Amino acid sequence: MDVIEDPNNASPAAAELIKDGDSRSFMQDVIQASREVPVLVDFWATWCGPCKTLTPALEKVVKAAQGRIRLVKIDIDQNRPLVQQLSQMGLPLQSVPTVVAFWQGQIADLFQGALPESEIKRFVETLLKAAGGEMPAAELLAEAKTALEQGDHPGALELFAAVMQQEPENPEAVAGLARTLMAMGEEEQALELLAQVPEKIANHAEIAGVRSALELAAEGRKAREMLAEFEARLAADANDHQARIDKAVALNAMEQRDAAAAELLEAIKRDRAWGEEAARKQMLKFFEAWGPMDPAAVKARRGLSTYLFR
Repeated sequence: MDVIEDPNNASPAAAELIKDGDSRSFMQDVIQASREVPVLVDFWATWCGPCKTLTPALEKVVKAAQGRIRLVKIDIDQNRPLVQQLSQMGLPLQSVPTVVAFWQGQIADLFQGALPESEIKRFVETLLKAAGGEMPAAELLAEAKTALEQGDHPGALELFAAVMQQEPENPEAVAGLARTLMAMGEEEQALELLAQVPEKIANHAEIAGVRSALELAAEGRKAREMLAEFEARLAADANDHQARIDKAVALNAMEQRDAAAAELLEAIKRDRAWGEEAARKQMLKFFEAWGPMDPAAVKARRGLSTYLFR
């Protein structure tokens, strides 16, 4: 049995991650090994065109999992008795490529055809979650978010950067790094980072959210200096909707999110249509910047629905 060496890591542990399997090694390399970690079995053939694109993508994802999952590649033409036996168990091995996931000695999931790398990654992440684990990048990302929430900005910066080294097109990592830079007062660096975002993730919700947060921060600095003026205008005329919206922007910049949302809800209550629904649009920008599960966003969304659906 030939072992596929990872040229970047020739240690025995790394070499065990990806193997060429056969009928003799199937029990050890797949069934027994799957009692420790999930094992993907790639059924392929030399004449199969899609196999030539799928297998490298599978290997890349398995290597990125850093030992949390293994890959065994089986040539169906060289292992017909095994393929026949597995087919009798109900596996659809009439066409290749077919990838079967084993966990705890049992078939856990499968897919057919040459999936793109992003879908392979989702398949593996789902498998790992079912096995009580997750991809290394996901673990780092969770740690990075916790560090940011706890105010450990240097730690968050390092962790988000580590995720981006593994997955340069991970939108949560890019957005998290930008938010960390914002928290450190490095808004110019955050803007430069977003300017370099790959086109395929440029419109992702996480990226859009941090972009809105940067815009609001810039607008908020100006509005905060004029807060007394906005309050005076509202004291003179409670229906000065622009002053109320500007006051909300200032309050948001001061991290008074509930108060900012309350001002916008008051503007919507008084005249929802004013300025082509300017107050509602400003509220949506707040939601985008805060994130969908932010407590202030959740509370304000309930209030907004009261005025929009009555």
